Amino acid sequence: MEAIWLALGAKMVATAAIVVVTFLVVERAGPLVGAMVATLPITAGPAYAFLAAEHGAAFIAGSTPASLASLTATAGFVTVYGALARTRGWLASTVGALVVWLVLVTALRAVAPSLGAAALAAAVIFPVCLRIVAAWRHAPVSGRFRSSRWDIPVRAGAAMLLVGATIVAGQLLGPGAAGELALAPVVMTSLGVLLYPRIGGPAAVAVMVNTLPGLLGLALAVTVLGLTARPLGATLSLLLALTISLTCNAGVVVLAWARRRR
Repeated sequence: MEAIWLALGAKMVATAAIVVVTFLVVERAGPLVGAMVATLPITAGPAYAFLAAEHGAAFIAGSTPASLASLTATAGFVTVYGALARTRGWLASTVGALVVWLVLVTALRAVAPSLGAAALAAAVIFPVCLRIVAAWRHAPVSGRFRSSRWDIPVRAGAAMLLVGATIVAGQLLGPGAAGELALAPVVMTSLGVLLYPRIGGPAAVAVMVNTLPGLLGLALAVTVLGLTARPLGATLSLLLALTISLTCNAGVVVLAWARRRR
């Protein structure tokens, strides 16, 4: 039980931090770099670490198909948010995206229960989503910032409440939901709710859809985690997955920087 509360506190703090940092990076470095920060495994990492400490490598390996399904459904979440937020408000966009995530993750858990099947589904869905959003990835971040001393506390508090509700729900639903909820779109939902009114629809869409390459890197990391957790053990496999995710995000930023210099 103590591990549950440690996981809850760590993930709430980590999510609050990543949401706040993403806002600051978006305002200073643009949507792409902000998106890469948002998709760092700062929230999923602590959740998996505590799950590994409590349940072991076999549990981690068994949870990865659900995590991969959750990430693939999040690609649908991001795509639908991008499509809706171009013409509609933040509430309709976020709710619509969450509905699509729930439908997709339920369908994927039913038709792709194994790691191989979930990886195949990801290999099909991610390229489709990337193609759909290609034209929406570039938008200037306008000067609509209306800062106040309450900005950071409100953003952090909203993210922490959302994470807390997610982890508690996962514990009530049992360990079978742990993998799915560890990579549920908590950060994406927080950003979808908070970015739109602050920087405007087009810029919020640009940040959200630029997360897709980072989410794809996370999907690759989770797949490798599922394949290596039992033979390598929880610690080494988690470190390997972390390295893959960080390398993918850094590679996206470096590639974008190189293209701009041409």
